[in-house]
Amino acid sequence: MHRSLDIDAPTPLLGGLTPAAFMRRHWQKKPLVVRGAWSGVRPPLARAPLFALAARDDVESRLVRRSGRHWQVQHGPLARRALPPLAEPGWTLLVQGLDLHVAAAHAMLDAFRFVPAARLDDLMVSWASPGGGVGPHLDSYDVFLLQLQGRRRWRIAPTRSAAERAFRADQPLKILRRFVPTEGWLLEPGDLLYLPPLWAHDGVAEGGACMTASIGFRAPGRGELARELLGLLAEQVDQADQEGQADPAGQSAGAVLYADPQQPAVARSAAVPAGLQRFARAAVKRALARPQAIERALGEWLSEPKPQVWFVENEPATRIGQRGLRLDAKTRMLYDAVHLFLNGESWRVGGRDATLLRRLADTRRLAAHDAARLSAAARAQLQEWRRAGWLHDEEEP
Repeated sequence: MHRSLDIDAPTPLLGGLTPAAFMRRHWQKKPLVVRGAWSGVRPPLARAPLFALAARDDVESRLVRRSGRHWQVQHGPLARRALPPLAEPGWTLLVQGLDLHVAAAHAMLDAFRFVPAARLDDLMVSWASPGGGVGPHLDSYDVFLLQLQGRRRWRIAPTRSAAERAFRADQPLKILRRFVPTEGWLLEPGDLLYLPPLWAHDGVAEGGACMTASIGFRAPGRGELARELLGLLAEQVDQADQEGQADPAGQSAGAVLYADPQQPAVARSAAVPAGLQRFARAAVKRALARPQAIERALGEWLSEPKPQVWFVENEPATRIGQRGLRLDAKTRMLYDAVHLFLNGESWRVGGRDATLLRRLADTRRLAAHDAARLSAAARAQLQEWRRAGWLHDEEEP
């Protein structure tokens, strides 16, 4: 049974640090190398099924081949015949979002849930032949690099200037133009490397086939957030107008089209009318003025599944409360002080329902006796989620 993580308990994953201490000392600040972070680590799947996943059109994959200082990249789906021979050096297969398709990969993410789920992106696995790698690069987000099989040599360096973050224009990948490593390690299975954003790094497989897991975190840009949230806010206003709801000032939606019955004739037709400018400004203010509008839009956007994700609908055979429940691996569930967010949708919750459904979001499971304590309305909603494939009985495969 999943329980809330004790953030004040030392853990081998972080070299004996508590999650709370790690977040204070290292998160977004400085790298950390941990030898033997994950004792007895095993790849979430073997090479052959990993290659088979790369051939699927609902899985994001890339093949990277290196020849000296030059790289080639090919995007999936990648049939097995499209991959080089295993003995050929210098190539890497990267399979993104393994946690969405492999239960063992999804379970590995539980160890990293001391970071808010809203920041978690996915678990990527790379398989590399000797000498394989993707070249010196940097990421705009935090990343944990867990060695699963074989050995990989990592070299890293901080970047502080635009020149140190410049990429080569002659390569299909974002390869750094200048890379002068300051530290390096040879990682064995179970070793872990954490890197904050914008730390240059280069990992190369040594001695044989190599498998590495990359746990990445999303870091939305300010412009991206504004673009996405304004679009969702506009949808909320449209929905309220269609339903005839009043705005926060108490004004009925009524007519929402711009009207200018007092518009006089103009000698200069290209000038934008001041009335239309006022109408536009008021429309934006109305969208922002709705209570919890930005918070609701943010939660809906953060919980939206990736474009290649789809769910398999099913007809539930039991009533909510008869069995324990678990979220589907592809389901994204978050909450704030007022809302519950699931796969891009939102609900307002309170009281006992809020407590229990937040437990489901945090642990991704809900015991049968807790599900039975939900209100009739909440149980009906969970039934709909289960029918949509977002939620399953605990005993289901």
